[in-house]
Amino acid sequence: QVQLVESGGGLVQAGESLRLSCAASGRTSGSYAMAWFRQAPGKERELITATSWPGSSTYYADSVKGRFTISRDNAKNTVYLQMNSLKPEDTAVYYCARSRTPTAGVYEGQYDYWGQGTQVTVSS
Repeated sequence: QVQLVESGGGLVQAGESLRLSCAASGRTSGSYAMAWFRQAPGKERELITATSWPGSSTYYADSVKGRFTISRDNAKNTVYLQMNSLKPEDTAVYYCARSRTPTAGVYEGQYDYWGQGTQVTVSS
């Protein structure tokens, strides 16, 4: 079993930055892509960024491209999401997820372990 725990969420003003962390524990051996999803109130959960194993390939949704950066420290079993120039429309619960494969996939079904989520609220 694998546990993912997100941290770093909070309330910020538009234009500010936040850094989310996702620490994995349990059965962490192996090669897995990692991703960040988010779910805003009344909306479906969406993939915003993903990184392959060991981190050479990344994907970004258009809505966050150029503002958000995903990175991973494989020695610490931790993935990060640096969020800059935050906008009110970035307000959501942010989830990290681990893929079944080393490839950074774009389909939610490819991810089998999920964190509990961390709230990010951006005020205007």
